[in-house]
Amino acid sequence: RDRMLQQAETLPLEQLDVTNWDLYQQDAVYPYFERLRCEDPVHYHTDSRYGPFWSVTRFDDIKAVDTNHKVFSSEPTIAIMESPADFELPMFIAMDQPEHDIQRRAVQPVVAPKNLQEFEALIRQRTAEALDALPEGETFDWVELVSRNLTTQMLATLFDFPWDIRHKLSDWSDAVTSDERMTAGQGLKQEDRLEIVMEILEAFTRLWHERVGDDVESFDLIRLLQRDENTANMVNDPMNYIRSEEHTSE
Repeated sequence: RDRMLQQAETLPLEQLDVTNWDLYQQDAVYPYFERLRCEDPVHYHTDSRYGPFWSVTRFDDIKAVDTNHKVFSSEPTIAIMESPADFELPMFIAMDQPEHDIQRRAVQPVVAPKNLQEFEALIRQRTAEALDALPEGETFDWVELVSRNLTTQMLATLFDFPWDIRHKLSDWSDAVTSDERMTAGQGLKQEDRLEIVMEILEAFTRLWHERVGDDVESFDLIRLLQRDENTANMVNDPMNYIRSEEHTSE
């Protein structure tokens, strides 16, 4: 870590690579971004594990990019990591206006003040249970027992997903968003990840069909999408948008 922190100050700008996983693992990435903001706030990375890309690091510049979809489009992807064409799914998180707001408006009630107030007691209860269950006097994995645990529980609540298989939500997310070389990617090759995408699609399509017209008073994301006229006919491919919401919720 000390070497990484020193290199943040001494490496030539063209050698700075903020896609280096080790910088994040060792909590050493912040000086790299600080140097970019100071010396080259619109920086072109000519060489990285994901190929060349532009890195915009100052707030005002980021805001200018984010609010000008006519010049800086989110389509077809918001990721710098390229995927084969048959692996990409359209997601509203990677849509430009006005489609983005139309789709997002359908699920906005899930984070309405009233819902958040109702979630507060549940979140506090689950957090207390997770902390109380931690082992004492021994090393443990905080990410697995607390961070991942609580996130998965909340995702299952937001989707009204079957509680007994809720772990699949995090497993699926790791599998389809991680490079095969990453620990979270479990060493999966692209074709393996594509199979998992189809498994996710099948599971959520089944939930979608089961809930059509069930009149259940619930503000889960699937039913919210079904109730909005702009998203009610997504029955043929609901995963296009549900996958976006899983990512946003995390």
